[in-house]
Amino acid sequence: MSLSDLLPLAALSFPNIDPVIFQIGPFFGFGPLKVHWYGVAYVVGILFAWWYSKRLITNTRLWPEGRLPMKPIDIDDFVVWAAVGIVAGGRLGYVLFYNFPRYFNNPIEIFYLQDGGMSFHGGITGTILAMYLFARSRGIHAWSLFDVVAAGVPVGLGLGRIANFINSELWGRLTTVPWAVEFPNGGPFARHPSQIYEALLEGLVLFLVLRFLTHSRLKLMTPRFISGAFVAGYGLSRIFVEFFREPDPQLGYLFGGWLTMGMVLSAPMVLIGIWCMATARPITHAQPA
Repeated sequence: MSLSDLLPLAALSFPNIDPVIFQIGPFFGFGPLKVHWYGVAYVVGILFAWWYSKRLITNTRLWPEGRLPMKPIDIDDFVVWAAVGIVAGGRLGYVLFYNFPRYFNNPIEIFYLQDGGMSFHGGITGTILAMYLFARSRGIHAWSLFDVVAAGVPVGLGLGRIANFINSELWGRLTTVPWAVEFPNGGPFARHPSQIYEALLEGLVLFLVLRFLTHSRLKLMTPRFISGAFVAGYGLSRIFVEFFREPDPQLGYLFGGWLTMGMVLSAPMVLIGIWCMATARPITHAQPA
């Protein structure tokens, strides 16, 4: 008997959660409008980062001599910029890095967001560009904006991975671990629930690490340290989980039966994050707050 024959016997039952929370319509021949858990995860993640950022920039204990780096209204106004950067960057990143031939032949499908297909690495690139442009337009210390936004992002990442689990997508490799799951569209095999691994590492653990750095080590006083910790922490978490996650079928393994696109895109993040932390310097009176 082969390993694949034994795997289903060890699998936990997949929770039968409908990816669509509710739907309304159709209206005048259009619709119905469907509200998905994945979409709600994006919205809640953005709203949490907005709320948390405002908490950080109004806490005088976290900043040198209590000098706040920006006004709460700046965070309010940035929310729209962030949403555009996340969605546009995430979609373009997926198109370029994960399925370029498909979209090159059918460019109109780039706009079919309802079919899924988002890249974290593209999303963070779009958000960084949005933060840089917004900081310049408001005269804000760009690294301080990066830091306060980065500190709250892991919560949204964790929620997004839980939504991936509910959607039965981005599942893991075959395994015999006792917590393996048989996903509805993953074949009759027990697999790593790699989405949960990512939710715990990229979401809960990374948020707690950054919380320790901001509130116990007061690293918001050292611009770009928190940003570096976030980028490096995500990169390390993603590389680790990629060893348990099934690669995208259109790409497969890039080398040696283990290297994936997620690893390739995350490795530079670790180096950049380490550089940011190593070169970060505390704010002085001569620097803009």
